[in-house]
Amino acid sequence: MLILASASPRRRELLDQIGVAWRAHPVDVEEIPRAGESPEDFALRMAVTKARAAHDAVPGHLPVLGADTVVSIDGDILGKPRDREDALDMLGRLSGRTHTVLSAVALLHQGYCHQALSTTRVCFRDLSPDDRRAYWASGEPADKAGAYGIQGLGALFVAHIEGSYSGVVGLPLFETGELLRRCGLISGIDNQT
Repeated sequence: MLILASASPRRRELLDQIGVAWRAHPVDVEEIPRAGESPEDFALRMAVTKARAAHDAVPGHLPVLGADTVVSIDGDILGKPRDREDALDMLGRLSGRTHTVLSAVALLHQGYCHQALSTTRVCFRDLSPDDRRAYWASGEPADKAGAYGIQGLGALFVAHIEGSYSGVVGLPLFETGELLRRCGLISGIDNQT
């Protein structure tokens, strides 16, 4: 059993997929990049910050898993859209181009913080203004980094990916599994310790 420092239903489903028992304890942390902070450093800092916030709030000695996913293009971080215009602008920037999705994981266990980062390149097809408006109208991009979800209708925009599909969804399962295995929390495919 571990504490998941997230309200994301996608992260919950991904942990279920690999047979890890979890209890959610969502945290509210300020997600603002520091001046000059790289997208990679920002993703790792947010994952650690979330894990520490949940660890501090939940009594006991259960391991705590924090995660953060960042969409980046041209060195800029594309967070969750503020409104319709922001989402349409983000989708316009991603249209016909390749961007990077960084998915960081932090596991607090027995006084140590273990971290991993997944980097995935995602190539979008060209998106017309009508495509972008219709996608916004679906409601899907409103709460997603980069204004899209690869696990939903946003998959129709993805020409190909190089890296971790689950990382783009929000929790890189390979890296998460490696951290859990390294800490002795799972032993292999059977997840029996």
